[in-house]
Amino acid sequence: MSSATAKLKVLLIGCGNIAGGFDTDAAPGTPPRTHAGAYLAHGGFSLEACIEPDTAKREAFMQRWNVARGHADIAGAIGTEFDVISICSPTTAHHHDTLAALALRPRLVFCEKPICANLAQAEDLVQRCTAQDVLLAVNHNRRWDPEIVRLREELASGAWGALRSVSCHYNKGVLNNGSHMIDLLHDLLGSLELQHVGAPLADYWRDDPTVPALLRTRDGAEVSLNAGHAADYSLFEIQLVTEHAVIAMEDGGMRWRLRLAAPSPHFPGYRALPEGSIRPGGYLHTMSNAVANLHGALHAGAALASTGDSALAAQRVCERLRSASLESASLHTSRGTGTS
Repeated sequence: MSSATAKLKVLLIGCGNIAGGFDTDAAPGTPPRTHAGAYLAHGGFSLEACIEPDTAKREAFMQRWNVARGHADIAGAIGTEFDVISICSPTTAHHHDTLAALALRPRLVFCEKPICANLAQAEDLVQRCTAQDVLLAVNHNRRWDPEIVRLREELASGAWGALRSVSCHYNKGVLNNGSHMIDLLHDLLGSLELQHVGAPLADYWRDDPTVPALLRTRDGAEVSLNAGHAADYSLFEIQLVTEHAVIAMEDGGMRWRLRLAAPSPHFPGYRALPEGSIRPGGYLHTMSNAVANLHGALHAGAALASTGDSALAAQRVCERLRSASLESASLHTSRGTGTS
């Protein structure tokens, strides 16, 4: 088998939901939602080994995905060559696990978002991957959503006219889910300028609150970041108000709503927004598209859609939001108690 057709050897670090759990009982024909599921569905990868300290979880993963070798820690994989290493462990373990992965000298690391639990560690890993000439892909998966790709191209071409404003809703942490939102906004709109932050909401983790904020695009469009509560339901939606239409991504990208401006049927001379049309989104295809991109990067030199640099740009904004919000909350608390 030539190097151009040989299967890429994969090591998965962490055997939880995103590694393979979400696909454990998937119905036939369901698009893969996990690393293991997407690698196997692609056909160009071989799941060589996995790392998981929980014995029962590791053994169940090995059986479900037909992985021959499993280890409690990465020391068991020393001396084995891998092309791709997936980092699917908890965020707090990403720095340690990626450093250990780099010692195995893979060609590419595919890391779950956020890169690390703090900015300094994230910057360190991006620099180390660059220095060792290891490709780093980060699973900000909407960069592989065909609907997002199409919208980005339409906005850039001016197909929808001027962008007037953007409204976003999210929950479960400014770093955990907020990094997804900021990365999506960067992808669609470019860099953002922070205008104002609101009070932090500890709706899931105390050290990663959900933060409301107001930002601005380079062209002056206002972007509102609105907080929900993780205990209520999953929330990740964005609405773009443009010159010609209102475009909304709903249910995390599972569906899209388009309302094209048209003459009002009730008031002559006015234009209005009708109920509009709803179409399925491309979110469920993001993992398949991601591993296809990894395969293309290693076999054909294709550019990665989501990189360490793009993820780092999002994490820097998230860290600014978190720091500014916590500082503001602390200041208000001090004033309320009469301290300085």
